[in-house]
This record gives sequence, C-alpha cells and structure tokens, in this order.
Amino acid sequence: MNIKKVIGISACVLILFGACSGGKQESDAYGNFEAVDYVIAAENSGKLVFLDLEEGEVFDTITRVGVIDTTQLFLQREQLRSKRKSIASGINNILSRIAVYEEQQSLLYKDKARIHKMYKDGAATQKEVDDVDGNVLVIQKQIQAVKTENMQVLAELESMDYQIKALNDLIQKSVIFIPEPATVLEKYREAYEMVTVGTPLFKLADMSSLDLRVYVDGTQLHQIKTGQKVDVFIDDSAKDNQLLEGDVIWISSQSEFTPKIVQTKEERVKLVYAVKVRVKNDGRLKIGMPGEIRIR
Repeated sequence: MNIKKVIGISACVLILFGACSGGKQESDAYGNFEAVDYVIAAENSGKLVFLDLEEGEVFDTITRVGVIDTTQLFLQREQLRSKRKSIASGINNILSRIAVYEEQQSLLYKDKARIHKMYKDGAATQKEVDDVDGNVLVIQKQIQAVKTENMQVLAELESMDYQIKALNDLIQKSVIFIPEPATVLEKYREAYEMVTVGTPLFKLADMSSLDLRVYVDGTQLHQIKTGQKVDVFIDDSAKDNQLLEGDVIWISSQSEFTPKIVQTKEERVKLVYAVKVRVKNDGRLKIGMPGEIRIR
C-alpha cells in the first residue's frame, strides 16, 4: 500500500471521528438530586410505648405509628373532671340563695313604698323609714355578694375547662402520626426510650418526586425559564445514560460562585445561577444521586 493511500484512509477516519464527536450533544448543566425532608419531633414528654416504623419504609396515607405514655395525663384529667363536678354542684345552691334574697327584696320594696307613703301622711316615723331603707340596702348587698360568688365559681369552672382542654390536647399529641404520604429517611428513637418535648423521632421526605439542583451560567440563563420542560439524564452505565423528563420549578434571582462539588477549578470560580428541576420518581432516583440536564 503506498503512502498516499495510507494518508487518504487516515484522513477519512479522522473526518468520520470528528463528525461522530461533533454530533454528540453535551449536557448543559450538572447537579445532584435532593428532597424536601422534615423531622417529626415529640410534642409531649414521657416514655415511648411503641414506635412502629423502619428506615426506608414507605407510607401512602396518614398513619399512626407510635404513642407516648399518657397515664399521668389521663389521671390529671380525671381528677380535674371530678373537682369540676363537685364545684359545679354548688352553683344550684348559689342560685337558690339568690332567688330567696330576690324574693325578700321584692317584699322589702313593697314595705318601703308603703312606709314612705305612711310617712308622707304622718302615719309613720322617720325611724321606720330609715329602717326599711336600711333593710333594702342590706338585701341588695347580699344579692350582689352572692352574684359575685357565683361569678367566681363560673370563672373557676371556665379555668378548669381550659385545663381539661389542654390535657386533651397533650393526650392527642401523644399519638405519633405520619402526617402525609412519605418515606422514612432516618429513625432516631426506639420503643421504651424516654423523650421530651422537641426530641427528634424520625425524618421523612416525599420521594414521589425529587428536585435536581443544577447550576447554569449567565450565557445559558436566557434559554431557561420556570415551567419549561427539560431532558434529565442519570447514569445507566459507565458510558450510557437514562433519559427522564423534568420541569423547571425555580431559578435563583441571584448569582453565586459555583459550588466546590463541580469538577474543575475553572468551573468553580464562575458565577452561576441555581436552578431546580422537578422529576417524577419511579424508584430509580435517590437523594444525592448525580444528574444532568439538557435544555430543549
């Protein structure tokens, strides 16, 4: 084979290689998947009677998964209810006393009117007038005193009602729920452990969709907007990717330096904008998994 033919073949190979390389589309941005996680904490103090869940477990509905011991709260509530019942029984006695005093007052008003008329006619003395007026004032003060006593009892009953409601609320909060469909990411406590208010129990996240946080530079910013669909790629093998679809849900309004997790130093010193792309999760996506996007 002569030299010219070898050179010609080599040139063709280079052209074909260059054409293949040039046809391969590179991704526009890279990042990692993340989820909105939150921690469920104890809302009451006491011993965990049970906590029935495990890390990685998936819950599709609101589910009761644990209880904090409520024995003392229950006994306090019953004690308050018994005391309230005893105090409330005294209200009937107070109302009866008020009724008696009001009847006496009614009779005294009649005596007062009669004696004042007799005094004008000269048939009664000033002492009789003063006595009947004094008796009316006394009965009025007695009625007012009993009504004040009744108001104090009613206020005490109202205070007890609020205390009972507070205990009911604590008893209700002693029941631990999965509040919405979610996956258990971490479990921090086990049954029979003592907890206090605010003690973290477990961490949850909705894994039905994950957010891929990527970074784009200023030259790409005009190509992307919220609500836009983009192609999302995750690793399938060392050379191949799996294609998914994502929706741009958020674009940062401020630029920042590229995070250090980005590969090259040249890339890390660039100013970029963070972008979140929401991707439905069919089970393949995990928190922290790398991903990349291609702007359509």
